[in-house]
Amino acid sequence: MALRNIVALLLSALALAPGARADVITDWNQVACDVSAKLGPGAPGHRVMAVVQVAVFEAVNAIEPRYRPYLEKLPAPAGASVDAAIAAANRSVLVALMPSEKATVESAYQAALKSLPDGAAKADGIAIGEKAAALVMARAAADGADSPDNYHWQATPGRYVPTVIPAVPTWPRRKPWMMESPSQFRPGPPPDLASETWARDLQEVRQLGGKSSTARTAAQTEIALFWEETRPLVYHPVLRSVALMPGRSVAQNARLYAAATMAMDDALTAVFDAKYAYNFWRPITAIRTEHQAGGAKAEADLRWVPLIATPMHPEYPCAHCVVSGALGAVIQHELGGRPAPRFSSSSPTLPGKVREWSSADAFIDEVSLARIYDGVHYRNSTQEGSKLGKTVGSLVQRQFAAPAGDSR
Repeated sequence: MALRNIVALLLSALALAPGARADVITDWNQVACDVSAKLGPGAPGHRVMAVVQVAVFEAVNAIEPRYRPYLEKLPAPAGASVDAAIAAANRSVLVALMPSEKATVESAYQAALKSLPDGAAKADGIAIGEKAAALVMARAAADGADSPDNYHWQATPGRYVPTVIPAVPTWPRRKPWMMESPSQFRPGPPPDLASETWARDLQEVRQLGGKSSTARTAAQTEIALFWEETRPLVYHPVLRSVALMPGRSVAQNARLYAAATMAMDDALTAVFDAKYAYNFWRPITAIRTEHQAGGAKAEADLRWVPLIATPMHPEYPCAHCVVSGALGAVIQHELGGRPAPRFSSSSPTLPGKVREWSSADAFIDEVSLARIYDGVHYRNSTQEGSKLGKTVGSLVQRQFAAPAGDSR
């Protein structure tokens, strides 16, 4: 069945329920994940999701003002429909940022509004959603993501270098959502090649991350292939495990999704700042190059290839790890010590498999290990990436959208 038909059926069922429900946020989040996936792997889809979810938060918070707004307080007539506002905010942002998906988005939007009674509440809700989207879109237009690419190859005149421009070289110049600057939490440099840490990490990925590795187990290979996927659609089901816990409100989930997407997007801004600052080599380059690793010579293996295709950007730190770290920290803060739900997700890169985790830490750790098993990262890089992501996630949860009246 075509995506637009699935979306229409989903939101038609949603619209039949009387009143706003907390999972109207999660249902629209699935639509946004499916649409943003069309951007392909990497950071751009996470930016789209952040813009969407912040717009949804601002719209919901205008109607039910439980938190401090992120940008500015929007006036909302009493009785405005929250469902209509959420639909309008999603539609406005997704159509603006993903114009090629307009038909799909419009189908979902019309299905969502179809069973809402016509009248002032519906019209007012739509107006609030559109105003919130316009407010957040104006900020996004000035965040630097679309600034001219200025990537400079480190090349010797006359010598060939690969000519594909690496991924998102403009991200280190973006305006973060909550961080003071992209370099605010920049980690120290990667290990020196003469260090034992480097020798250990190089040997580990050489053994476990190669396409023809005999040291990697079947279970490790499954983890590796699952986390070859990098788009929001593999991360957001983990967040939904929290959003769908009993007793949560629309306002709580609007804030949760905004915090999580801002944290993941800011974490990616931070990691690409570090990646392009250090320009550290990937395993496929290091393993194919003879060099001194720790106290011994690392022989070049010109036949070694990683299990998956190497991402087109510098190695250090691990980007997957900052995203999972940021999301995990947001979730842990949200739970506040309460028992965690069973987290789960599926991945297009390992069809038919669902992976589950009993805690946010278990989820974060698996993502880190996966990138070693994939053959694209070193252990130190995954550890630093997870730490960076957790730092950003904690910052967002501390500073974003405190309850209304909070003096922080």
